[in-house]
Amino acid sequence: MSILPSTAATPYIDNGMPGMKMPKAGAADTAKAAKAGRQFEAMFMGQMIKSMFEGIKTDGIFGGGSGEEMFRSLLTDEYGKMMAAKGNGIGIGAAVQKMLLSHQEVQ
Repeated sequence: MSILPSTAATPYIDNGMPGMKMPKAGAADTAKAAKAGRQFEAMFMGQMIKSMFEGIKTDGIFGGGSGEEMFRSLLTDEYGKMMAAKGNGIGIGAAVQKMLLSHQEVQ
């Protein structure tokens, strides 16, 4: 379920260059658009989670340092990927997929 309003994913109509026709989206294009949507949502969710972790202090003895900073960014990226893969995101991946497919339709 998406928290975005239905008008957020309204396709943008672009006539492109006069006389230029774009191929109609097929099953392979739909799968690629779905993958791109999931990847975008995973990146977006990872960035949101990363900003949430900025204020958390590290453990004194076993934590801290540049190594933890690097691995924390990897961890937040993986959290974002997991949330997008399980469908626990915010629905922006579906909106991206719809937008990509609408740009591939014949004008």
